Amino acid sequence: MADYSSIKGNRVQYLTSDPTLDSNSEGQVWYNSTTGSLKGLVQIKAWSSGGNLATARGSGGGFGTQTAAVVAGGATGTNVYSSVEEYSGFSWSSGTALPGQQVNNTCAGILTAGLSMAGFNSPGAETLEYDGSSWTAGGSFPSARFSGSQAGVQTAALYAGGDNPSPGYLADTFEYDGTSWTSGGALNTARRTMLGAGVQTAALASGGRLGTGLPTNASEEYNGSSWTTGNSMITGRRYIQGFGAQTHAVVGGGFTTTSTNATEEYDGTNWATSTVTLGTARYNNVSSVNAPANAGLAAGGEGSAATEEYFSDIANYSASSGAAWSSGGNMNTARSALGNAGTQTAALGYGGDLGPTYTTTTESYDGSTWTTLPGTMNNVRAGGGSAGTQTSALWSGGYALPITGPSTFVEEWDGTSWTEVNDLSTPRSDTNGCGTQTAAVVMGGFSPGNTSATEEYNGTNWTAGGSLNTARRTMGGFGLQTAAITFGGFTTASTAATESYDGSTWTTVNSLNTSRFRAAGAGTQTAGLGFGGYTSLTATELWNGTSWTSTTGLSTGRNTLAGAGIQTSALAFGGGNPTRQTATEEFSLGSPASPTGAAASTITTS
Repeated sequence: MADYSSIKGNRVQYLTSDPTLDSNSEGQVWYNSTTGSLKGLVQIKAWSSGGNLATARGSGGGFGTQTAAVVAGGATGTNVYSSVEEYSGFSWSSGTALPGQQVNNTCAGILTAGLSMAGFNSPGAETLEYDGSSWTAGGSFPSARFSGSQAGVQTAALYAGGDNPSPGYLADTFEYDGTSWTSGGALNTARRTMLGAGVQTAALASGGRLGTGLPTNASEEYNGSSWTTGNSMITGRRYIQGFGAQTHAVVGGGFTTTSTNATEEYDGTNWATSTVTLGTARYNNVSSVNAPANAGLAAGGEGSAATEEYFSDIANYSASSGAAWSSGGNMNTARSALGNAGTQTAALGYGGDLGPTYTTTTESYDGSTWTTLPGTMNNVRAGGGSAGTQTSALWSGGYALPITGPSTFVEEWDGTSWTEVNDLSTPRSDTNGCGTQTAAVVMGGFSPGNTSATEEYNGTNWTAGGSLNTARRTMGGFGLQTAAITFGGFTTASTAATESYDGSTWTTVNSLNTSRFRAAGAGTQTAGLGFGGYTSLTATELWNGTSWTSTTGLSTGRNTLAGAGIQTSALAFGGGNPTRQTATEEFSLGSPASPTGAAASTITTS
């Protein structure tokens, strides 16, 4: 009987340890004499959960890559959206909305250079170009239609098939050069809601819905001028999107006779059913259509906000994690309108309103537990402006008993005790402050009546700074004396106004998505977080230096709470709703999926 070496000319390698596991050893087989096992290195394929969309939706347009994806428009039932969401690899945030509500639109490109083409709710013949921050009109689409397939990029895109109630399902193809559309070769099978992948001169169109209403498994390839029928998908399905290239593509989900979680993969010649499936069966989901086949994205679908990330690699991956608030240790003293300083793992809470009286108590947080410190404030007060760190803090103004109005009191904390220092020039309460103990800024507040006045502290004296554009009180804020943000607050009503400070002048910038006052903040002028407050007790928003986007809300809704830390690791503590709170929550911005290294698989033998 012939043995392996006489047939193949090579023996299975006999090694005392596994070889270096990289792409060069993929598909290799060896015997590890130390463990007594036959091993090999194969691709690891999996769908894993990512951050949920803020708005559940299907039938929208999707484009981009796994770590920089866009969902534009879509619908849930009869609700049609113009909203846009952008994916960072672990969480979704608000992008610039489409000019109008849109559903069954077709998209292509990347986050900073995308396209939305045609659609059911548009005039049916429009092209919109996205630069990552705004939508502008492109070349007019040749004819009204919706639910076609896509390929390519913003300056070299392809649109194939689709539907128009009259004349019905379509087979024609159009090519875009970044300025205008021209006709290309027609599909062999007219259809809509099919997979589109690849580039303008090497595209793939597979599956979809026929004019009879039935799904098809037909697959075609485009060479830049004509379509050629290729090998069919394993299972006919409609309402699908996928990602990849003409030579390697992936589709997950869709509708057969029901919603499916099945995944199929194309190798340039044949389709095969994958061993991995979506965690959530769905159809009319959108994909990162310009992602490579080994790292794509499926998001949303009929009634779903779920996002799943697809990986096909020799490496194991740790799953991405979305933005989230989690419970921390409770404060020892329930309070609202308290002072705050420090970081998520080294925070300070002091003073505040116990209802009906105020407190001088100081507590420190080590990332898990609050400890009541022996040092107490010299003045009993609440609602002042905070700055500094756990061992070097500042508190300015506020209501101070037995005074019934705003105060000018200022105290410094050295890690052990509080010391009174030079007073503010203007009495104020319900104010906001930020910066360090030796370079702080206090803005706005009640004085009495709303004030726009700003004061700056140099570690010894207070001097006047630039005035706010909008006089207000009970706002949130974060940053430094020369690079600060203040947001929200109360004028004659709750406001969403946001202002940025450069050390001398306040500039009005983009407003919050949700008006609020008595909120808290954390972070820097270019990467901040705003959370809680009236009238949006749980609402949390991210600030990127230009605009606000909504993210995962607090678990415990509250107002007049305190905040500390930075955007990626913030702390929310205390507050009221309506009773005083001891609850502490820790914020994590999340992280994208990351490879953890290749792992050899043991091959079972008998």
